[in-house]
Amino acid sequence: MSRPVIGVTVSEIRRSEDAQRVRHGEPTQTEMTLGLSYMRAVEMAGGLPVALPPLSSENVDALVDHLCGLLLSGGPDIDPSSYGAVPHPELGPIDPVVDAFEIALCRHAYRRRLAILGICRGAQLLNVARRGTLHQHVPDVTNATIEHRQSEIGTRTSHEVRVAPDSSLAQTTGGGPVSVNSFHHQAVDRVGFDLRPVAWSQDGLIEAIEAQDGRFALGVQWHAETLVADAVHASLFERLVEAATRPVRAAPRERRRPTAPRM
Repeated sequence: MSRPVIGVTVSEIRRSEDAQRVRHGEPTQTEMTLGLSYMRAVEMAGGLPVALPPLSSENVDALVDHLCGLLLSGGPDIDPSSYGAVPHPELGPIDPVVDAFEIALCRHAYRRRLAILGICRGAQLLNVARRGTLHQHVPDVTNATIEHRQSEIGTRTSHEVRVAPDSSLAQTTGGGPVSVNSFHHQAVDRVGFDLRPVAWSQDGLIEAIEAQDGRFALGVQWHAETLVADAVHASLFERLVEAATRPVRAAPRERRRPTAPRM
């Protein structure tokens, strides 16, 4: 059986002025950056990972034609205007062009029922693509009992999350609490359309979301790609590849979220 092609979004766009000039190297230019740990996790799980550059909107549908699944990687903050919010003073660097591409990409993939796994920013982007919202600065909404930006390296865990026992995530990880790493200052607030929260940290913050209709569309707030030495975290990528290998069913017509009546 051929390996399913899994598209992986880039972690960051680095401008030429931020790129390091290398002796005897080419002139600096705008670059895509993506941690190889994402690609290796997909490959180890049996998939064929390909990096997805931020293309123009008219090419998104054609791009999805060639994919069996989608991995939404971590990266910078998402532009608050994409979910109807004003910027928080602690907002980090954003790239609205990349955000618009990735949201469109996620919506096209979701409509076609492709397998989707979101990691950290990717989980947040899945939620925004489904018209959910984000907490822009976690310390504003938690009691500081959990450190959500750990100082340890990504291969180490820093806290546990509680997983809903009736969730697809629990079936994937074996149920029970999961030890995770944590590198974020934003998180899911209002859950997006047809998604549900399925994991929480001790301070009540949502740590994972998934589709309600049984398809594989899962977002986890932790960086599972650096924890794949643990079978629990490797299972997320194995499930992505497994779901991407199945034939895609025709997508039903999507219901629209009801809007409030005008006063």
